[in-house]
Amino acid sequence: MTGFNTTIIHTQATKKDVYGALHVPIYGCASFEFDSAENIELAFNGKKLAHSYSRITNPTVEHLENKIRKVTGAIGTLALSSGMAAIANLILAIAGKGDNIITSKYLFGNTYGLFDKTLKSWGLETRYVNFANMQSLEKKIDKRTRGIFLESITNPALQVADLRKISQVAKKRNVLLIVDSTATPLYFAKLQELGVNVEVISSTKYISGGATSIGGLIIDHGTFDWSQIAAMYDSARKFGPNTLLHKLRTEVFRNIGACLSPHNAYLQSLGLDTLGLRIEKSCRNTLDIAQFLKKQQKVKQVNYPGLKDSENFQIITSQFNGLGGSILTFKLDNKQDCFSFMNKLGIIRRATNIHDNKSLIIHPASTIFCEYDDELKKEMGIPDTLLRLSVGIEDVEDLIEDISMALGEL
Repeated sequence: MTGFNTTIIHTQATKKDVYGALHVPIYGCASFEFDSAENIELAFNGKKLAHSYSRITNPTVEHLENKIRKVTGAIGTLALSSGMAAIANLILAIAGKGDNIITSKYLFGNTYGLFDKTLKSWGLETRYVNFANMQSLEKKIDKRTRGIFLESITNPALQVADLRKISQVAKKRNVLLIVDSTATPLYFAKLQELGVNVEVISSTKYISGGATSIGGLIIDHGTFDWSQIAAMYDSARKFGPNTLLHKLRTEVFRNIGACLSPHNAYLQSLGLDTLGLRIEKSCRNTLDIAQFLKKQQKVKQVNYPGLKDSENFQIITSQFNGLGGSILTFKLDNKQDCFSFMNKLGIIRRATNIHDNKSLIIHPASTIFCEYDDELKKEMGIPDTLLRLSVGIEDVEDLIEDISMALGEL
């Protein structure tokens, strides 16, 4: 058995490169030639494993998927064009008109919009619940519930749900547990050991290795009985644990066409090689900055799950090996102070993304949640006084000096 970093770095390609390349090359072609009409027929009928068209499968993308699968122990992985594409493809594969998904209002803004607007118009019901209340969660479940969906650490409210407790409810009621683990991908924990059935990840974030490319992942741990979903019963009898991946690859993913480009797959495969190192560094930096901010008079409140006085610290310790992630939030007196602070920063960039190599800051209420009214923002925990800081891997002393300078000029 090898460790996380060794496994990631030394996952072999499906086929040996003719030139002995140590990285799987970018196969930038659209289609692939077959040596006979018989073999292309077998490939299209799923009787011969082969790449035929890059919208469906591609060798470079396949290598990224294999690296993820090997390090997680999952039954299979599907790489897509973005994290939002991963969520949308998954929900469309498991649910239809009249079905429902249970989630929380503490979601990334676009994810909330997907459930509340786009999928709602197609007949999917979204039921919102407080994941700290197991009785409330169980009461929301009925025969048309197709999944429980939550973020491992919510963005930007930074709530951390007890996945073990939620998985017990899901298993008891035969409901799929889906976790968006963008904030805690791969290195933080093996989520299948916490009872998670399927993960979705925006690989744009930590995995890409510095926001080099947009991408998303669906990771199926092979632990759900797909016959529990009526529409998938017949397929489950034939394909067993592979039912979801078969449906995605032969129908939903194939037909929607939200495929990851080979170039982006190559960049993200390279990013994976240093994932563990970057996570360790950014989490240490974030904790140091959170501790610094707590001592500043002009900072009214600091929220970081990795702080020992955080209400989420015990869950972080038990679920994620004490790693609190690389996002923190803090509050200033008012919106104008937030803007002034941002404008005075010299190293930290004003940009929307998280888990980049660079440290990034944003005012969530006026940007990624700007389309929602004040009442809904309040329910989501997004006041005008809140700043979200995604901490990178710079020298932490420089980041603290940058923050100190900006605070001092308020």
